[in-house]
Amino acid sequence: MKRLLALGLAAICLACALPLTACTPQQKLYSASWFDMFDTVTMVQGYAASQEEWDTQADALHDDLEHYHQLFDIYHHYDGMVNLYDVNARAGQEPVQVSRELFDFLQLCKTSGETLAGGAVNIAAGAVLSLWHDARESENPAPPAADAITEALQHCDLDDLLLDADALTVAFADPAMTLDVGAAAKGYTAVQAGKAAQARGLTHALLNMGGNVYTTGPKADGSAWRVGVENPWPGEDAPQYVQTVELTGGDSLIVSGDYQRYFTYEGKRYSHLIDLTTGCPAAYYSSVAVYSSPDEGLGDLFSTALFCLPPEQSRQVADDNGLAVLWLGTDGEVAAQTDNWPGKAV
Repeated sequence: MKRLLALGLAAICLACALPLTACTPQQKLYSASWFDMFDTVTMVQGYAASQEEWDTQADALHDDLEHYHQLFDIYHHYDGMVNLYDVNARAGQEPVQVSRELFDFLQLCKTSGETLAGGAVNIAAGAVLSLWHDARESENPAPPAADAITEALQHCDLDDLLLDADALTVAFADPAMTLDVGAAAKGYTAVQAGKAAQARGLTHALLNMGGNVYTTGPKADGSAWRVGVENPWPGEDAPQYVQTVELTGGDSLIVSGDYQRYFTYEGKRYSHLIDLTTGCPAAYYSSVAVYSSPDEGLGDLFSTALFCLPPEQSRQVADDNGLAVLWLGTDGEVAAQTDNWPGKAV
């Protein structure tokens, strides 16, 4: 059984993880957490008839999540598959044939980034994103040099990502370009793995991948899961949550914020969410939450895009796509929310 019992949640946490009180005697609430995928904590809660049934379901879910983790990994090669690490290593020299599932994901990200996300999400921007990743992970974090950022921005043209649907190949017209799908991978994975788990019979579960929450169905008694949007503003007396949202089958709640992956340099916070118009971390909001029902795998991409766009453009993208969104400002206040936002104040 590949699971750890210690529980942990990231940008979204369960606002109430109550024991089962009104469901049938055959269904009990179980949980599992993993710390070995997508550089975040992954947690699942769900109902099963027995510990054995739950263990089988949790193992299968873990296997699916691990598969996507390896497929989208840009730092390691894995035997038996062609993943994004392999694509980045070879596509600048020759077309690289990939699996149908990786090709379809890249096509989805390319098309959606161009047509839906206002250009704020660009999977071909690995040259810039890697600069900030290396800065954040160094022993003495500091912003990359301005000339290095300027140079990297010259190698992020999405038109240079060449996708051949007939041959299932990926190629780079610019050899200095690299892919980074971090803006969309977790949310897409949560939806795909969640749907597969539902098809296997895990029909009452909530999956949380570091701020990307997906539900395969309501609780076993038919009631909604209630999750909280974490308060991004520090303070001794600050509440843990700003709002709560109810989720049932196929619903997602995704939060992008500046308070999880960041470093501080000379008193200024630098987050991992990069404004591709400047090549530097976006600083328009503290967090952006997107509610999607049903989520077809784009909720993560949208939350990243809305965080990285200035207010007027961010609101326009939300309106154009009919998104339900909560924007939390850098001043400790709710900056805005769409009319269809379902959250309730704590």
